[in-house]
Amino acid sequence: MTVQIPPDGPGEVLVAMRGGSESYAAYCATSIGWGVRVVVVDSLSARSVLVEPLPS
Repeated sequence: MTVQIPPDGPGEVLVAMRGGSESYAAYCATSIGWGVRVVVVDSLSARSVLVEPLPS
């Protein structure tokens, strides 16, 4: 995660793909702070994704 995700707006995540990584705007129903790993659960548009905290 490069920008924390607030409950009312986007944050930003880096998604590993094609041997590199790309940044996407990330949305979640709850806020997600620094150091929390996330999983992408849906693609909202070409450059935004829906994420959830990765279960530990």
